[in-house]
Amino acid sequence: MNNPYNILILGASYGSLLASKLLMAGHSATLVCLPAEADLINKEGFRVRMPIKGREGLVEIDTRKLPGKVRGAGPADVNPADFDLIGLAMQEPQYRSPGVRELLEAIAKSKKPCMSIMNMPPLPYLARLPGVDLQACRNAFTDPGVWDSFDPKCMTLCSPDPQAFRPPEEPVNVLQVRLPTNFKAARFDSEAHTAILRQLQSDIEAARLEVNGERLELPVKLKVHDSVFVPLAKWSMLLAGNYRCVTAEGIRPIKEAVHSDLAAAGAVYNWVSDLCVKLGAHPSDMVPFEKYAAAAQGLGSPSSAARALYGGAPNIERVDRLVQSIAAQHGLRHPVVDETVRLVDAQLELNRQKK
Repeated sequence: MNNPYNILILGASYGSLLASKLLMAGHSATLVCLPAEADLINKEGFRVRMPIKGREGLVEIDTRKLPGKVRGAGPADVNPADFDLIGLAMQEPQYRSPGVRELLEAIAKSKKPCMSIMNMPPLPYLARLPGVDLQACRNAFTDPGVWDSFDPKCMTLCSPDPQAFRPPEEPVNVLQVRLPTNFKAARFDSEAHTAILRQLQSDIEAARLEVNGERLELPVKLKVHDSVFVPLAKWSMLLAGNYRCVTAEGIRPIKEAVHSDLAAAGAVYNWVSDLCVKLGAHPSDMVPFEKYAAAAQGLGSPSSAARALYGGAPNIERVDRLVQSIAAQHGLRHPVVDETVRLVDAQLELNRQKK
């Protein structure tokens, strides 16, 4: 391995999944999180549990036993200049929080390469897509202004395809993987920045976890792609499954959103994929609906966006609204997408009235 990289990740919940892979590969990770999370991580590290095909139960990654070093920190405790790469793994509405907002501004000014692991692509990444009117997309963001200082050349997107959750009965430094698929990152504009991603891909690929004297290859790899459209394959999944957990009657699991009416889910899925192709994606950049539908069989819980919405959140990530806006720029609309946006809007309005 070359010299280890020092990587900053904003968000310790989903961010700890990527961090566990980096630490296994010998790199260092600093997770920006809440004080209680940071204290626990600094005392005990964190643990990630995941299934491995053909093996009973879950395998646990304990960061205390990994070659890389992890640290938890608050937003005011880090300097972007100290890091080689910055990962953005919080939910989009969180970036306007006091402290986080200021750190994000410092990151933008540092010109350090940033890899978003959000479902919601940041505005500077959308600027890398041909034929997208950024001004028309701003109303899909909780606070679009937090992205204004970024240079699009320093921003890339990594599709958060692996599904993970924090088991409610466990401490906050435990994460469980439900669907161990790969992170798919688009290259940076710069070859030097992209070289960091390619090195991480190679190191993660080579890493093994020792369990009872056996060296195991774990799922959830980092795959780097030349196409800026590859991470957008997640949009079809979100619109056909995650956001359709929201119904007029209430919340439902992703599995039900997809499989209770497979034809309707497939129609939305393929419409969003076709939109990406219209923007410039190659059909091979997208994931076939059949593959997603098979994976959705294992998603027996509602999406995190739907859970947050029915948990009273005044803001959630609005990929539904973003896709609707980009489609409208090309004279396209879909009745199911329009209905989804309407339902989410209505529930958010109710939540805000209660605040």
